Amino acid sequence: MQDKILKDFLPDKNSSYHKKCNNSGSLLKITEEQVIECIRTVVDPEIPVNLYDLGLIYKITISDNNDIKVRMTLTNPNCPVAGKMPENVGKSIEKLENLNSIEVSLVWEPKWHKDLMSEEAKLALDIF
Repeated sequence: MQDKILKDFLPDKNSSYHKKCNNSGSLLKITEEQVIECIRTVVDPEIPVNLYDLGLIYKITISDNNDIKVRMTLTNPNCPVAGKMPENVGKSIEKLENLNSIEVSLVWEPKWHKDLMSEEAKLALDIF
């Protein structure tokens, strides 16, 4: 018998977002802080806190050519807007100048837990 993984039980949802912008000739490198600032404009529809402070962004990678890759998760795999969240994050980053490409991947491992939240998010939600 084959082991089941979380993805086997989830409805078919968009798990990534890709966009090519073709600005590879730029010399100005995008910083992680700029990307985080964009992501902080995306708010979870069920929890009034941005995705970055909720601890839903696991990894941000920026190449020398300004190709940006983001690995993210959600608080709950059955979130009704799960398929839109990678797109929302990607579209927030698209506003950056000199962007060559963006790839946002939705992952389920490691599992999200409240300890990943920033102190500000915990205070806003009254979680200790």
